[in-house]
Amino acid sequence: MKKSEILRNLRKLDAVFDGDVEAREAILLLTKKAEALPESVPGPKTDFESNGPFPLPDEMRELKSAFAIFADGACRGNPGPGAWATIIQDAKAEVILKSSGVDVPTTNNKMELEGVIRGLKGLIEKWIEEGFSDRESPVFVYSDSKYVIEGIEKWVPGWKSRGWKKADNKEPENLLLWQELDQLRNSFNTISFLWVKGHAGHPQNEMCDKMANLALDEAGF
Repeated sequence: MKKSEILRNLRKLDAVFDGDVEAREAILLLTKKAEALPESVPGPKTDFESNGPFPLPDEMRELKSAFAIFADGACRGNPGPGAWATIIQDAKAEVILKSSGVDVPTTNNKMELEGVIRGLKGLIEKWIEEGFSDRESPVFVYSDSKYVIEGIEKWVPGWKSRGWKKADNKEPENLLLWQELDQLRNSFNTISFLWVKGHAGHPQNEMCDKMANLALDEAGF
């Protein structure tokens, strides 16, 4: 965080507490301390940073080149305000991307799908940025949503064979998201979708859950 941002926020607080002598004295003290700070100030550690590096998934331990995408979704009300989150790791266990976002109104299933979609898009964008050419590297996608995992592995082939229709000849729910996920899946030579149990201590899944809920908190939901 830049010192100028801290001072700007303090000025905003000063305007909010106009007329409150005690509050403005406290803000004045903080302003003096902030003015003595260096130009760039490290931000507070997030849970992600303080927890240290995440372990590699078992599927990647013996691989020299591979990528893991972890994704989760959250919804407060169904439908209601929702959020998605994703983390991407390479074969060295380095996190190369973490991202989250909010959508309103939405559903839990949509956010679970969106998290996986954003992870796949994020990996493709990273490859383009870095000129990565080894598209044979396996990609492992982890989600605690059986809706997502069973959907992409079991349901989508049948839907496609019927012209994107279910057995009852109706369109699947969230059709556009399923079609986008299917298209992205075909961008990778080797990709696996794996289910992990939610809220069971899986570090990357737990962090995605925290990221999604933090995004909702920060958006005022």
